[in-house]
Amino acid sequence: MKQKWWLMSQNARPTIAERLAQGKALRERVPRASHALWEPAKDRRDVVAMLEESSIGRLPELIPIRYGRMTASPFAFLRGSAGVMAFDLAATPTTGIQVQLCGDCHLMNFGGFGTPERNFVFDITDFDETLPGPWEWDVKRLAASVVAAGRDIGLTEKAAQKAVRACVRSYREQMRRYAGMHTLDLWYERMDGKPLLDLMQRVYSQGRPSKASAICDPRSNENLVAKLTEVVDGKRRFRDKPPLIFHPSGDNSVHANSKRFLKHYRDTLQEDRRALLERYHDIDTAIKVVGVGSVGTRCLILLLMAEEDDLLVLQYKEAVASVLEPFVGKSKYPNHAQRVVCGQRILQSASDMFLGWSSVDGRDFYFRQLRDMKTGVVLEGMSASDFTLYVTMCGAALARGHAKSGDAASISGYLGSAETFDDAVASFACAYADQANRDYNMMMEAVKSGHIVAQTPAKKART
Repeated sequence: MKQKWWLMSQNARPTIAERLAQGKALRERVPRASHALWEPAKDRRDVVAMLEESSIGRLPELIPIRYGRMTASPFAFLRGSAGVMAFDLAATPTTGIQVQLCGDCHLMNFGGFGTPERNFVFDITDFDETLPGPWEWDVKRLAASVVAAGRDIGLTEKAAQKAVRACVRSYREQMRRYAGMHTLDLWYERMDGKPLLDLMQRVYSQGRPSKASAICDPRSNENLVAKLTEVVDGKRRFRDKPPLIFHPSGDNSVHANSKRFLKHYRDTLQEDRRALLERYHDIDTAIKVVGVGSVGTRCLILLLMAEEDDLLVLQYKEAVASVLEPFVGKSKYPNHAQRVVCGQRILQSASDMFLGWSSVDGRDFYFRQLRDMKTGVVLEGMSASDFTLYVTMCGAALARGHAKSGDAASISGYLGSAETFDDAVASFACAYADQANRDYNMMMEAVKSGHIVAQTPAKKART
């Protein structure tokens, strides 16, 4: 009897060939060319109203900074309006194949970072909106951001379209590779961050010594502490730089309940990492404004000390309901920060060793180390070829995350070996970038009329 059960379990899952065929069969119901279409829904809500709704619950004094960062360009608007695009994507064709979505998959939410083993890798870096959902949504948001970003940095329309096709082709080709890979090999797969460093060397140096090599400097944590802190009355504390870094008021609930709050966080870590963290004690907390779409949610930095010159900076960021929830359903996790952490661990090849979550007074927060060998790219000044190389890397990283969390063979069977899907999504991306431009103009009209207040940043924001 046991032997029969074992034989049945071996045959329970369709083979790779069968799943490839199942994916291919989906083209009958959802033709690949159908992904080219973009048309605003007749019941599409007012964009400014959607932005205002997404600002509910944020720190009121920071909301003008959020809008200010979004005024920089249509690309900045696209980055800051994940909820608007989620509403739009919900009406687009999907195959029904589910993956763990990034949820806010644009070019600036990829980058390099250090693994716990001190390797430098390239991957997705933002998971605030993560939820299971249709794989096409991440691909289309990424593709639209390629076109919007290409236009923003002054590429020709032809170059932007070439880049977006390269991005989607990279996703499709890597998905085919992952479809035939052994399960453990796929989970061990990592993208080396060296191509990103080489790209940064070319883009940033411009004949001068590049800062790219400093990213992997083992003293990067010391440099960060020196940059962010100062000694006041013999005590190390964060340096105030309002409105972007400042100390919370005395009645701040997280600060007031830090002992209970941090204990809950420690309990979410692996035991060895909990033992490491227990060597530190917290000495200061400050609010730090980050990103574009995240501005106004509660994001703080925590300074911890083991010894006089042995310091650690953690970031803890508020997690609220994903913008995808109205369209794919609520998370299975009661804590939104736990949703973010679990989604990140599924999608990334390696995650921050301090990644964990906690909650206080009905607000959820996830923790991670601040800027531990982390870097993104500055797109301005990129040549068309370097931009295309970067977006190709993003497409490959997204494919790896989707393959880990979904069925690579079924997705690959649907995509096929031809460029039909690439061309369709490129057409969608151009049309949606035009939509983002129209939405951006509507927001700018609201700013000019005084309907919404936008505070222009001193320098361009980076995630």
